Amino acid sequence: MHRVTPRLRVLAALPFVLVLAAYLLVFALWYDRLPDPLATHFGTEGGGRADGFTGRTAYAFVSAALLLGTAVGWNLFVRRTALWGAWATAGFTGTPLVLILRDNLDAADAAGVVSPLANLAVGAGAAAVLALAGLALARTVPEEERAPGPGATDGPRLPLGPSEVAGWSRVAGSRVLAVLAALALAAVPVTLLLAPWPDAWPALLGLVVGVPGLALARVRVTVDRRGLTVRPALVPRPRVRVPLDEVTGATVRDVDPLAEFGGWGYRVRARRTGIVLRSGEALVVRRDSGREFAVTVSDAHTAAALLNTLVERRGRL
Repeated sequence: MHRVTPRLRVLAALPFVLVLAAYLLVFALWYDRLPDPLATHFGTEGGGRADGFTGRTAYAFVSAALLLGTAVGWNLFVRRTALWGAWATAGFTGTPLVLILRDNLDAADAAGVVSPLANLAVGAGAAAVLALAGLALARTVPEEERAPGPGATDGPRLPLGPSEVAGWSRVAGSRVLAVLAALALAAVPVTLLLAPWPDAWPALLGLVVGVPGLALARVRVTVDRRGLTVRPALVPRPRVRVPLDEVTGATVRDVDPLAEFGGWGYRVRARRTGIVLRSGEALVVRRDSGREFAVTVSDAHTAAALLNTLVERRGRL
């Protein structure tokens, strides 16, 4: 499990703070020269002529929320080797927000505002410059250390008598996933307000990300005579079940979501699947197909021990 230093978190948040400060300064200086509402959405026809509008105050709040929300996301997941990405994101997000203000400057009617496609190139250029700054600053951050944690155990057992019955259940959650899912869902009505349908189709992405994210933000993990079951904590479906007769063994292992699974949530890889909500201790189940299923949960040692005992008992029947 990687330990993220306070310095790295500060450097990841810094570009968004700088961009937000610059945006608010420009907005304040140009406020009296901006129409109300502002032209904030531009079609591909007519050379980028405005076809969506937002009030000045609403645009300021939405822009600030976008920058702050992106900053929080990067701050939670940043790694030293990816610091440049935070700076590039800040540049590519903030530059178009300022350019939209420039395009609206001194416009008598927002309906006549045009935003040239070249604005995207300017945003990409700003992102590239800030990415280089992020790369340079990353060199000032010490190499990330791996936090100490319990090592993997090889096949623990839970002593059970021949007639004893046992079960194990724990709730595992991710505040990060819950916050990101909530932000994705909150973006749905905001998107619908800023742009008419069908131009507001990105709102669907908020539903696609937010609904599964909330379902996975808090899950119940259960081990019993049926095997391993993982489901949302508040509802019985959807669920993932590894039947006991498909289990060959279970262990406990520290997992790195990015290195092993490519991220958080429900993950599928060539030889493993998993529900990964955080770094650290995970219950890892080996299936008779040779694949592994992992779920990050506290007290995974007890779960693995019980599962191994139930597998051995099944083999003696």
